[in-house]
Amino acid sequence: MTSQVSSPAEPPVLGEQRKPGKEIRRLDRVIVRFAGDSGDGMQLTGDRFTSETASFGNDLSTLPNFPAEIRAPAGTLPGVSSFQVHFADHDILTPGDRPDVLVAMNPAALKANVGDLPRGAEIIVNTDEFTKRAMAKVGYATSPLEDGALEAYNVHPVPLTSMTVEALKDFGLSRKEAERSKNMFALGLLSWMYHRPTAGTETFLRSKFAKKPELAEANITAFRAGWNFGETTEDFAVTYEVAPAQAAFPPGTYRNISGNLALAYGLVAASAQADLPLFLGSYPITPASDILHELSKHKNFGVRTFQAEDEIAGIGAALGAAFGGSLAVTTTSGPGVALKSETIGLAVSLELPLLVIDIQRGGPSTGLPTKTEQADLLQAMYGRNGEAPVPIIAPATPGDCFNAALEAARIALTYRTPVFLLSDGYLANGSEPWRIPDTGELPDLRVQFATTRNHTDADGQEHFWPYLRDPQTLARPWALPGTPGLEHRIGGIEKQDGTGNISYDPGNHDLMVRTRQAKVDGIEVPDVTVDDPTGAARTLVIGWGSTYGPITAAVRRTRQAGGEIAQAHLRHLNPFPANLGEVLAAYRNVIVPEMNLGQLAQLLRARYLVDAASHTQVTGLPFKAEQLAARLQEAVAQGLTKEAADVR
Repeated sequence: MTSQVSSPAEPPVLGEQRKPGKEIRRLDRVIVRFAGDSGDGMQLTGDRFTSETASFGNDLSTLPNFPAEIRAPAGTLPGVSSFQVHFADHDILTPGDRPDVLVAMNPAALKANVGDLPRGAEIIVNTDEFTKRAMAKVGYATSPLEDGALEAYNVHPVPLTSMTVEALKDFGLSRKEAERSKNMFALGLLSWMYHRPTAGTETFLRSKFAKKPELAEANITAFRAGWNFGETTEDFAVTYEVAPAQAAFPPGTYRNISGNLALAYGLVAASAQADLPLFLGSYPITPASDILHELSKHKNFGVRTFQAEDEIAGIGAALGAAFGGSLAVTTTSGPGVALKSETIGLAVSLELPLLVIDIQRGGPSTGLPTKTEQADLLQAMYGRNGEAPVPIIAPATPGDCFNAALEAARIALTYRTPVFLLSDGYLANGSEPWRIPDTGELPDLRVQFATTRNHTDADGQEHFWPYLRDPQTLARPWALPGTPGLEHRIGGIEKQDGTGNISYDPGNHDLMVRTRQAKVDGIEVPDVTVDDPTGAARTLVIGWGSTYGPITAAVRRTRQAGGEIAQAHLRHLNPFPANLGEVLAAYRNVIVPEMNLGQLAQLLRARYLVDAASHTQVTGLPFKAEQLAARLQEAVAQGLTKEAADVR
């Protein structure tokens, strides 16, 4: 096929008449995956496509997938970077199982992703990169574009690289510089195929390259050339429309947001609602670093960010800020939690509010830095010496990270305790539409610092006792250093109840250990709710954290197939909701899907003596709804079989 690049005219405004003869098909949802080398700009391409999709009003969910190596060899399977976006005219929950469209920038991208495609999927492939050498790198003895290997798919061979270079020939760029814009050509083509808006991307490019306007115009030209190619070529006879998901969203102002960005905004909001300065002590680590990057932009809200020399210094500074009266936060991932564990124990002993945010990734050790996992639950629960209980909460979706940050702050400030917030790489990098809340909806998190002495001894002398507790919350007073008359001792050695003096008394240690545990056990958390529409389900699926989307999608499929199944999802993992035992006991079967080897299931079995069955996955990727639905349908069938056997 001979391809011609039309002149890079400006694409028409969305909704204008397109070229006669082009068929328009209306779809309710589409899954698109962009894939190429880690230097091909697939994350930027996917992000821009997502942003325009969000502005159009579709519901969406994304899955960025990065190489684990900083710069894997070009053209190899370990170096493939992809970005998947699922968008629809209705409420959706996951980035989708199997892409309807794959944009493959080279042979490695094709080979790494073609196995995920359903029969009949569209493949847009950059033919310029299918050289013998490039194909040999990934084990192609012959070209899959010619040997019939792709006959099950609708393949669109497009020389993206050479067409981009041709479109930019008047810009005076070297060939290598011009080739870098091929991702914008691909974005323009996909924007044409799915009627995406274009103005936002052009504005973004002019802003991104504001200091190099010639590069901005080159990328815009490549973007327009891709759009015009779709409009004029005969190979793309069909375009697709996915209407806005108006019914999926309650009224409000929405924006597209990732989990890490929502978490950062939640921390700023918590600081404002508590009327406390926000201090972040952190050391960069994937996939948590974006929170540090974002919070560093918000000094106007009283945010102070400290990039420490290591993980231990980061949490040490944060704990010092908590002693000084700040809303203190430290961010990390699993390996950093291991290094911070002693200082977390110190925070437990000092009974100071501290947010420990763990954006989980695949382990152990360095593990899979750019892949997702839920394997730090037991580390958060028990990963400290001695009896050192810490509350744990987990957000369910990218947007829910905002609410989780507020809830973590509420618990930390109210009960004077460090709190774990367990997000993960899937939530951190994924995105969804998020309704911007009105400030009136946010909780009041203000606290009262101690200002006067609180104990009078038998001689009538007034003293400040730093461990004289609130009878309801068991929280000790929070006294700012320098407050006259409220001097008190701090440190890691056990304190005497009330006075805070160093104590080695066995009975006092027993009392303090049990009191700290009782404080965490007594934290007020909402009851877990159960989604059981008919009340006839005998099987309950229960999850936590980022499994919410895949589990809910799988539950929908199971019910559509005629299965009766109930669903519950835990935000609070320590303490558990007060009604959780009653909920678990109400169902014959309990199944717990997790991206680990069954950590929540182990906790539930130990605490409630329930025969919870694990369904686990540790691939570095989220569950696929189709596979999870098959497991749930099997569990429902097993439950019915057990019930029939009991009747007999």
